[in-house]
This record gives sequence, structure tokens and C-alpha cells, in this order.
Amino acid sequence: MKESIVRADRPDDREARKGLVTGGLEAGICRFILRKGDEEFESLGKMEAIHFDKGVSCDDRYEFVDIGDPKSQEHAMSLAGKKDAVIVTTTDWTVIPLENMIAKFGGSGTKVFASAKTVEEASLFLTTMEKGVDGVVIDVDDSLMISKFNKIINDSPKEVLSEITVVSIKPVEMGDRVCIDTCSMMSPGEGMLIGSYSNCLFLIQSESEDNGYVASRPFRVNAGAVHSYMEVPGGGTRYLSEIKGGDPVLLCDENGNTRVASVGRCKVEKRPLLMVTATDGKKEYTVMLQNAETIKMVGSKGSVSVTKLKPGDKVLAKIETGGRHFGMAIEETISEK
Repeated sequence: MKESIVRADRPDDREARKGLVTGGLEAGICRFILRKGDEEFESLGKMEAIHFDKGVSCDDRYEFVDIGDPKSQEHAMSLAGKKDAVIVTTTDWTVIPLENMIAKFGGSGTKVFASAKTVEEASLFLTTMEKGVDGVVIDVDDSLMISKFNKIINDSPKEVLSEITVVSIKPVEMGDRVCIDTCSMMSPGEGMLIGSYSNCLFLIQSESEDNGYVASRPFRVNAGAVHSYMEVPGGGTRYLSEIKGGDPVLLCDENGNTRVASVGRCKVEKRPLLMVTATDGKKEYTVMLQNAETIKMVGSKGSVSVTKLKPGDKVLAKIETGGRHFGMAIEETISEK
């Protein structure tokens, strides 16, 4: 996930600096550059403060580099692997090939933050060389602009979903099932990407539709058995058994649109399970879900309860090649069955 920092040390007016902190907190940002002497702003909300004194960082983990000539650019490059993060700014971005910094700092352990005064600049920095910088320092005078930046920074990439064909639905033994209650309301067709195999994650719908048995719970995804993988923000996967309150999770709808939500709580309970097997015509994939009316998979024509699912039905899934190592996609030959 991309990161954001609000620069709140620039204005000479103290109330203006305080307004930038308040605006950032209201936009969901928790990291700020504060002027030395403004420490009391930290009481406005839970945050990480990076203190600057006359434009110079007081925190050895961060270095601020204003690039205006080849010498300052060379200095910025030399910090790869030596700092937690380098914050880069310049009056003319044509002076510094940002692509070179992204390539140089990749894998070094040092993050690159680019200072942006406009949403358009931030968008460019976040997509340079596809990977983009690690984060953006929001450097504006108007606190009302901060939320517009944060929308770009938190924008989640679209997923490519494919229709695959259900082969069988088989009751299996009781098992430990994970139910994820998020802090966000979901819509019909929206849920989480979950599966028994890392290269096929099924779209499991939230409990966002009413039925004759229980009221809807649009914040909830009855996700499946504890061994299952689920996609998380950043393109990685985690086991359902690992998810806990406060964790970020990825929500996805039937069109592949995604957004990030926070987990409010996770419940693990013993429940009767079904194994759903489906194929893309090349391989078969499975997912273990609770045997209950409220658990629904999603197809291009809408959702269908697992209790009504039948062979030949089409459901949506994210299909990948290769495998996973500690949750991250890697190119290797792997067989899961």
C-alpha cells in the first residue's frame, strides 16, 4: 500500500499549521511533518510525527533532500539503504529522473517519498514505472485539499475476474470457519477474494442481501475455512486464520473494483462445510465454505447461495499462474490439490 505524509510545518501562521493537521486526521492520515515547537498538535489524534527544525529533519530515520542540481541528486541516490525514508522535492521535476530513484532504491530498505503540491503530481509519482514511489508528502496550504490527495493515494487497483464453471458441491466434515466483520458496509456483488489454492481466489459475497432467515449484515463476509487464502491490499495473500481486528482487508465487487477496509472483529466457529470445485477448462480449483443459505458466490448474472449452487453454474474468480511464498506471488511451478 502507498503511504502519505502531510507537511504541516510550512505556514508561518500557527493556526494554519494546526488546520493542516486537523484536515489530515479527518482524511484518515496519521503521519505528519511538524515544526519543532508544535508538539502539542500530537494531542489532536493518534499520529506519527516527524519533527522539522527550519526545514531540516530532527529524526535520523528520515532525510529531506531538495534536488536542484546534479550534486544534490547524487546525494539523494547515496542514501539508498542508509535511511528509513528519503523525502524528495524540487522546484522542477524535470531535474530529477524519478525512474532512476525508484530503480536505485528498490530492495534497499529505504522508501522514497515525493513531495506533491497538486493531485495531478501525486498521481504521476504513484504510477511512474508502474510501481511508483512508496508514498507522497502532501505539501499544500489548503487543508480541504488533503482528502482529494488521499483518495488518489488509497486508490486500489482493479482486479481481473474470470467466469469459471462449477463442477461439484460436496458436503465435508465440520470445520473451523472464519467470519470477518469489517468496519465498512458492502453492496450486493461485493465481498472478498478467497480460495483453497493461491492461484484461484473466488469472489465470496458479503451478507448484504436479505433472506427469509436472518437480517442482512452488509459489513460481514462469511469467508470460509481457516486454511483458506484471502487476497489483502498490496496484492499479497494471508491465511484466514491469521486475520484479526484492525487488519486491512481488500474488498472486491463483480466488476473487479476494489477498496480497502479495516477488520472490526473476526470469529472462528465450528460449522458444517461444503467443498465447491470449479474449473477454468484447464485445472480444477476448490474453496471450503459454510453450508448455509446466507453464504453466496458471485457470477456475472448475480449472486447464488452455496446451498442452491449446481454443476454448470458460472462463478467469478481471480486466476493466476505461478505460486506464493509468504503470501507474495512468485513465478514457480507448484501443484495444489
